[in-house]
Amino acid sequence: MSVSDLFEPLGLLHGPAMKNRFMLAPLTNQQSEHDGSASDFDQDWIGQVAQGGYALIQTGAATVEAGGKAYERQLGIHSDEHLPGLTEMAASIREGGGLSAVQLHHAGHRARPELGGIPAPASSSTVPGIKALTTEQVERIRDSFIMAAKRAQQAGFDGVSLHGAFGWILSEFMSPLLNDRTDKYGGSTENRARLTIEVIEGIRRACGPRLQIGWRLSVERYGLLLEELRDITAEILDRELIDYLDLALWDSAQIVREGAFHGQTMLSVFTNLPRKGVRVGAAGNITSAQRAGRLLDEGCDFVLIGRAGILQRNFPQKVHDNPLHQSPALPVRAQYLRTGGLSERFINHMRGWQGFVQRFSV
Repeated sequence: MSVSDLFEPLGLLHGPAMKNRFMLAPLTNQQSEHDGSASDFDQDWIGQVAQGGYALIQTGAATVEAGGKAYERQLGIHSDEHLPGLTEMAASIREGGGLSAVQLHHAGHRARPELGGIPAPASSSTVPGIKALTTEQVERIRDSFIMAAKRAQQAGFDGVSLHGAFGWILSEFMSPLLNDRTDKYGGSTENRARLTIEVIEGIRRACGPRLQIGWRLSVERYGLLLEELRDITAEILDRELIDYLDLALWDSAQIVREGAFHGQTMLSVFTNLPRKGVRVGAAGNITSAQRAGRLLDEGCDFVLIGRAGILQRNFPQKVHDNPLHQSPALPVRAQYLRTGGLSERFINHMRGWQGFVQRFSV
């Protein structure tokens, strides 16, 4: 395939088709109001990327419960009070010609009490002094995801994406290291996947056939087992429970270092699965037009743009105009980001990403 194939449309199981193969990755940026309401900075950011040529734009991680907070100034979708700002964001994306999705998030055991978060571990041994969630509390959080999806639909978003990566609650429950439960949400692989599947199925029942459902999956750290996650993913794809799978890889070209898939690319472990009508994409160091195009050859249906989209909000348009486009080399000066339109809040967040912003730059 060539770079031009990135601009072919892509149908999804539910709702409208993507106009091309570019999806903006969910980028937490710590620029919302302290209560989770979308700020003017959020609206400005969404307005910029909405004009950048993306087929689908995801928001950053949005809390489905106030207690599930992981970051200062994290976007929220746990209250009807968040609806005005979310509605404006959805409208901005729609006006730019793209599809929209809210990433639904709960920090689980990683919730931060100093920010008002309430740690919600699957196991009593994970966070000192904090008991594991009861079955009823797990079911409450499940229902909070479903209610948040209904709010996203009410706000005019085309879909939602479940944050099942990086040890947050859905990922945590998948992990045999972090989940030693003995109820229906622990023990077997099937039981540890139950929360994720119940959330997906509940959203579909509550929101109907038009809402698009994505699932972000990571396979590293937090005790996650690649072989188990592949089996769970195979079931979800076979049952066509989601519209798209978002593989959150630190590097889309990384190699499996051990286990049954040693020597294979991490990407191929999942792209080789039968997927029926589900679309599969990957994020991870996609900073050039050529790399984005090669990912289609490697089995992806679409690509997720993260760092390159922060550097240049119109990355898809730049690829369209120049099939040899390459993102600026990292690190960059803060002034480069500022001139490009990033807020000081967003820039300060990016200072926490190793090697992104030059140290001591202004």
